[in-house]
Amino acid sequence: MNLNFSDEQKMLREQIQKFCESDYSFEKREEIIKSGEGFDRDFWNLFSELGWLSLPFNEDSGGFGYGPVELSILFEEFGKVLVVEPYLSTVVLSGYIIDNSSFSRRIELVEAITSGKKHVSLAYIESNQNFDHFDPQTLAVDEGDNIIVNGKKSLVLNGSNADHIIVLASYQDEQALILIDKQQSGVSSNKYPTIDGQTCAEISFKDVNVSNEAILAKSYEAEELLNEAINLATLCVSAESIGCMTSCYLKTVEYTKSRQQFGQPISKFQVLQHRMVDMFIETEVCKSLLFKAMLECDSNEDTKTQSVSALKYHIGTSGKLVSQEAVQLHGAMGVSDEMLIGHYLKKLVAIDALFGNADYHLHKYSK
Repeated sequence: MNLNFSDEQKMLREQIQKFCESDYSFEKREEIIKSGEGFDRDFWNLFSELGWLSLPFNEDSGGFGYGPVELSILFEEFGKVLVVEPYLSTVVLSGYIIDNSSFSRRIELVEAITSGKKHVSLAYIESNQNFDHFDPQTLAVDEGDNIIVNGKKSLVLNGSNADHIIVLASYQDEQALILIDKQQSGVSSNKYPTIDGQTCAEISFKDVNVSNEAILAKSYEAEELLNEAINLATLCVSAESIGCMTSCYLKTVEYTKSRQQFGQPISKFQVLQHRMVDMFIETEVCKSLLFKAMLECDSNEDTKTQSVSALKYHIGTSGKLVSQEAVQLHGAMGVSDEMLIGHYLKKLVAIDALFGNADYHLHKYSK
């Protein structure tokens, strides 16, 4: 197994690092969050110009045909500075479903996404489902040549900014993924921020009338597309978590070298050294699991879903441990909004709950 990154992958990492270090400061991130829009349109257009929005799309759709390895590189670097732009919702989740479907408008929608002109969100979560998304209460029924959709979806990532919504609904005793225009009559949304600075929405559909051609996929194809998209997205947020954990460790080491107590840097205290070594070890274990999972996803191994669950479980447990240690070793400043370190903790707590928490993935792995 080759664990070395290719020259192209190294160049991609360097390009993302350059952007994150020079343009995506903590102050700029706070400005974006406080704007209420949830992302910076100039940055989103820059992502398009740099080709980042085209990374995972198939070449026949106008993309670069890259896969889980390149996405993991991108999300790991994004995690180091806590990028809030809606790459996960538009490119990874919705983009994967559209690009791998037999939808008649597939290429048109992919081009709209990669050009930065359109946002698409996936609405598959409903309240009180406990991660079981394949029994939706949202219903779609035939009415002539059209379909009437009724229901409500929760935790729609970037839902307030989306131009189109991909909705998981029950249709003819099967599951179907239906593309609905956000401006369609009967669609309403309630926007709210999440603990980690992202924007979400609760979206309701009341007698929404769409044509039969709006069906992206149904039955087995819909289930397969949704499962694959969620598995890929889980890999991406796990890579993002490792970026967060790496920064937590490095920033904590740097801080303890400058913080003086009893006439010397607190980094010289052995008990604190042991705690920082534990942070490093937990991060490296997760990084090893990321390599295994992303390579299996890249080669489409039968065990890829199990490996992603193992990774997500360790991210859920180790991520909290590393970020909590970082906050505690920074003292009272660690919990202030003025320091980035406390925001890593918020991000890692949010990621643990996304796409199934540690307990859920432990049970899934053991099945």
